[in-house]
Parts: sequence; C-alpha cells; structure tokens
Amino acid sequence: MIMEKGISSVEVLPSKSSQVTAVKVVVKEPETKQTQRGKRVGFVLVHAGAGYHSESKAKEYKHVCKRACQKAIEKLQAGALATDAVTAALIELEDSPFTNAGLGSNLNLLGEIECDASIMDGKSLNFGAVGALSGIKNPVSVANRLLCEGQKGKLSAGRIPPCFLVGEGAYRWAVDHGIPACPPGIMATRFSLAAFKRNKRKLELAEKVETDLIQLKKRRQSNEKGSSVMCSACGRPPKANEGGKGGDQIKLYSPENDSGTLDTVGAVVVDQEGNVAAAVSSGGLALKHPGRVGQAALYGCGCWAENTGAHTPYSTAVSTSGCGEHLVRTILARECSCALQTEDAHQALLETMQNKFIGSPFLANEDGVLGGVIVLRSCRCSAERESSQEKPTLLVEFLWSHTTESMCVGYMSAQDGKAKTHISRLPPGAVAGQSVAIEGGVCRLESPESSTNS
Repeated sequence: MIMEKGISSVEVLPSKSSQVTAVKVVVKEPETKQTQRGKRVGFVLVHAGAGYHSESKAKEYKHVCKRACQKAIEKLQAGALATDAVTAALIELEDSPFTNAGLGSNLNLLGEIECDASIMDGKSLNFGAVGALSGIKNPVSVANRLLCEGQKGKLSAGRIPPCFLVGEGAYRWAVDHGIPACPPGIMATRFSLAAFKRNKRKLELAEKVETDLIQLKKRRQSNEKGSSVMCSACGRPPKANEGGKGGDQIKLYSPENDSGTLDTVGAVVVDQEGNVAAAVSSGGLALKHPGRVGQAALYGCGCWAENTGAHTPYSTAVSTSGCGEHLVRTILARECSCALQTEDAHQALLETMQNKFIGSPFLANEDGVLGGVIVLRSCRCSAERESSQEKPTLLVEFLWSHTTESMCVGYMSAQDGKAKTHISRLPPGAVAGQSVAIEGGVCRLESPESSTNS
C-alpha cells in the first residue's frame, strides 16, 4: 500500500464571490508501506461533526474518530460488506457522549431526543433512513436494517418495502425487527441535559427581549410621549433599530458555547472490491421543534454512495454535516458526488462548496451558510513494478471541506497500524459561513492477491 498524505502550506485562492475565502491545503510527503500478504484492503474516513470543536475537548473528539475508524477497518478485514463497516463506524460515533448523535444527542423543545440517520450502498444504490426516531440507542442500525430488508424484494401481496420511516412508525418497525428499545433516560447525558437547560434559559431571555421590542415599537407608532418600556429580561430600555429588530441578539450557538453546536456525524468507506458506502447520523439542532427532520435522514442530502458505472468513471461516497436546513435545500451530498466525476477532485469539491453551497441561490437570504462534507472517490488503476508487470491497485482520494469554524475527522486504511485524526479549522480572519476550508490526501491500496503472486 502506498499512502500519500500530509498537510503543508496553506494558500488563499481567489473566488467568484468577494465574501468567499477558499483555503487550499497542498497534499504531499508520500509515504510507502508494504501490503501484508493475505490481508484485505479497504479505507475509511469519518467525521465528528462540522461546527465548533473546543481545544479543551480536542482529545475526546479525536479519540472517538480513531475508535470509529478502527471498528470499520476490523469489519473490512473480516470480509464484511462496506455497509456493515460504515455502520460499525457510526455506532461508535453515536455511542460517544461528546457527539450529537445517538447517545447524548441534542434535546428538542420538549426535552426529548429525536434522531435522524441514513445509509447508502454504492453497489446496489439502495438507501435506508429514519427520522425523528426516539427510544433506539443506535439510529443508524435501524437505517441499515431498512436498507438490508429493502434488498430482499417486495413484501407480501406485492407491497413495496419502506426505505424511510419516521417517529413512532420507525420505532415500532425497529422493535419488530429485533432492534432493542432504549429507555429515554439513558439517551440523555449530563452534557446534553446541561446544554438543554442552558439553551432554554437563553431562549426564554430572547423571547422576553423580543416581546419588549414589540411593545416598544407599538408605543412609538402610537406616538405616546414620555413613556418608556423597560426590558423585563435585563431591566433597561431595549435597543431597537428602524426595522424594529434588536441591536443585541441572543444566540444559542456561539464559539464560546460549543455544547450543542456540533451536528451530524458520518463516515464513508471503500472495501477491497471497490464498493463504497456512506452513512450519517444526527440528533439535530438544539431546541428543534418536535418532529423536525434534518438532512441526516433525507435522500441526497445527508449521504450519498455510488459505485463506478457506465456514466460514473469514479466510485464516490459523501457524508455531510452542519445546518440541516442549509444542506437540505442544496442537496449537498448528491451535488458533491456528481462534481467528483471530473478529473480534479480537489478543485471540483472547492467549486461545489463555493457555487452550490455558499453561493447557492436557494440560500441567498442566509447570513452565513454552515456545513461540511467528507468525500472519497476511488478507481482501479495499474502501477508498473520493477518486474515490468502491472499490479492492480485501488486509488482512493479523500477530502474534507467545511464552512464552519472547525471539523474533526479521522481516516485509516486496512494496512495502517492506527488511525490518523485531525481537527481542521478555518484560518485566522476567515468568517464562518462565508469561507471554505478544504484538505485531504491520496491512498493507494494494493490488492493482497497480487502481492502473493509476486
């Protein structure tokens, strides 16, 4: 196996929009390793969300990404399907109290956990997803089961098997298919409960300020002189501009408070046969409305996987993260997959993030467009050896890109002793929601069968 990876100088690229800064990270420093005979090959790339990752918790974020990679590689080395490997990685990410997926997910307005997840198989192009699911510890396991059951064909009386279930229906289907239920009290952690209480206080304060501003505007319009309205939240006259909006905004999400700011977790995998799979899982936005479903459950928005075919020279796998509403309206996973069919993967992903995401006409009224992706693409190629014999290899290009403050990723091949992890951050001066960071590398996987023939 030949690994080409590493991060060197960062340069700022010109963009079509003056509000967009594109950060290009040059990949070099090739490193060569020998493929062990009889060992299966494969590659996994995971992420623990695009959002804000504090330095104080960097160790925990990296550790869970490393464990997720190891779980996926163990499956691949045992000969498991790419979908099983990507599911194993997601279960590890869901089980971490530091991620917003599965255990410890964000709580909704009612203090409940409702999760979204989906998975796609690049070989069959089948898809499985759940939305607003409560009472199941690992939502991705239900999504994967939906995918597997769908591959069995039609149900009795010619009924079409479901690929996407939500709410109570998804829960009952999961239990009926042997997936154990999980008491709601176990799903919430002390971290998620503390974040919920803190965010509820912020919400109540914001609502009081908005109420006072409305009252102030009405009084001004009725020309009542000599009277003033005091803000019940802070005890002083509220600020207002000509549009009637407050000068100070109370936000649930900020770099100073990273609890609840992280979103979807995900993974992409390619196995020895070149089959790809992608998966995604999320607890959704903090204090979301009950029943809200984000991009993690929606086809073409949360993840995408597609093997090489007549019209697709490369196999591609994509998993997204960020503000669900932004990702849904741009169908970002599918857009990235289509773009990766061009020759230059790095440039294609950069242009997609700039033109189809930040610069999307569907998000023209948004102040900042927040999201991130991990992608891989692979193809069969031949490398000439010293004996002049051609040795088939699987060329894997992997990239991650984000418009958020940061994104935590991990990656590993089946021949690596351990996973590599990295927290990608926007450079100083770059504005989240208006800037794009992009990094990645290349991995060449040599067929173990070919090794034995040499």
